[in-house]
Amino acid sequence: MRSVRDFTAGVGFFLQGFGWVARNGRWWAFGLIPALIAFAVYVVALIFLGRNASDVAEFLTPFADSWSWRELFRTLVGIALFFGGLALAVITFTAVTLAIGEPFYEKLSAAVDALEDEHEQPWWRTLPRSIRDSLVTLFYVLLFTIPLFFLGFIPVVGQTVVPVLGAAVSGFFLTVELTTLSMERRGMARKERFALLRANKASALGFGVAVFVLFLVPLVSVIAMPAAVAGAALLVRTRLASVA
Repeated sequence: MRSVRDFTAGVGFFLQGFGWVARNGRWWAFGLIPALIAFAVYVVALIFLGRNASDVAEFLTPFADSWSWRELFRTLVGIALFFGGLALAVITFTAVTLAIGEPFYEKLSAAVDALEDEHEQPWWRTLPRSIRDSLVTLFYVLLFTIPLFFLGFIPVVGQTVVPVLGAAVSGFFLTVELTTLSMERRGMARKERFALLRANKASALGFGVAVFVLFLVPLVSVIAMPAAVAGAALLVRTRLASVA
């Protein structure tokens, strides 16, 4: 029962983030700039993938050349590749946007969550570390999502259990990315941040799954990005920092 309450509270922090940026429209507009840049890059990449998915599917399935139903099979593989690319885009959108807009989102996070004792460093010093941490996070994401991708071809399980697990994995790691700013401002290293989030799994999942589901909707990811950063700052300040 407590886990359900914590999960719901995690979703609530995302909604609080929307409330904060809605009351502070200047910060919302400020946070949209890097999100729009990243979104344009992803749109081009997904259009390219969509146009070439069938060719990629044919290249990956030479063993199906003699099958009578190879066209149907390759169409399904192409669709799976596109949706896999879409899911990967959702997962990596946050990391790429934060990397592009780190100076923007550091200021936004600081405006939401003011600290008396802040471990502040110039963005050009923190950027390489942020990119390295994002690559480590991406490694863990792929460690889970690649097996889930292949499990998705299993009838029934692939259409029911796998999407739920995928949303949970993606949601958790989105929370990892979004809370990094607030935790780094508290001087917390990557291992400490992971440990803290694992100790608050339900809250982390509630927040991250809400972000993940909204980020699946085109353009919503851009509009919601500043709210996600604000909500993550509130989550760290209210729920996570109390047990640090």
